[in-house]
Amino acid sequence: MGETATTHAANTARAYYDSADVDGFYTAVWGGDDIHTGIYEHPDEPVARASRRTDARMAARVADLLGPGRTVIDLGSGYGGAARHLARTYGCRVVALNISDVQNRRHRELNAREGLDALIDVVAGSFQDVPAPDGRFDVVWTQEALVHSGDRARMLSEAVRVLAPGGALVLTDVMAADDSHRDALRPVCERLNVADLATPEFVRERLTGLGLGRVRFDDLSENLLPHYTRLAEDVRRHGDELAGAYSDAYRERLRANLPLWVDACENGLLSWGVFHARR
Repeated sequence: MGETATTHAANTARAYYDSADVDGFYTAVWGGDDIHTGIYEHPDEPVARASRRTDARMAARVADLLGPGRTVIDLGSGYGGAARHLARTYGCRVVALNISDVQNRRHRELNAREGLDALIDVVAGSFQDVPAPDGRFDVVWTQEALVHSGDRARMLSEAVRVLAPGGALVLTDVMAADDSHRDALRPVCERLNVADLATPEFVRERLTGLGLGRVRFDDLSENLLPHYTRLAEDVRRHGDELAGAYSDAYRERLRANLPLWVDACENGLLSWGVFHARR
């Protein structure tokens, strides 16, 4: 993947997350804290609650490496829900690397409100070139960020580069099922301004090729259908209440696009879960 394509993808992701419409959607509908796929105990559960459960599931996979004196980097940290969970629950230090100025500003405000700003360092930057030395972190953590990378192999290489010996990587991403045809998901990807999705096979092969051991994938794809159904229904049912959160034009885009995600889930075209591996 060329440098031009990588830069273009970074600029596209920044513009996406900095836009008032997208910020309004993630804040009003997704909860404005954890903007990733949730783990659902029942289909009608609020998105924000299910998303927090994902943080707990991921942290459990690396809990032996968390605690005071431990360091974590969150690549593509969004509004910082995971970083706050880690700092609040385990007392570890978190570097939250994120490209969106809008999200970073809200992230810092929420950290200060909870008194966690001493434990969380919000850094503006790209996960394609992580501003940290080799072997710096006990845990590398990333949720639904790989999808926005213009060079996914390079992003994973950077993640492994900054991981300390004996450290762990834990990752989630919305992915195409291994047997999905790329063209079938193009309309689905339109809302995210990306051309395609990675697959579990790609991630597994890259992490293994980068020298990580015990690469495991907790397949939690069954959560995708309740997740996108919940989002689609919230936008449809509460359209008038959410009118001030984003523009009418964006609301219509959501109403057209989110059902495509639901259809893709029902047809088994998507995959999601927790990758975890040790160095």
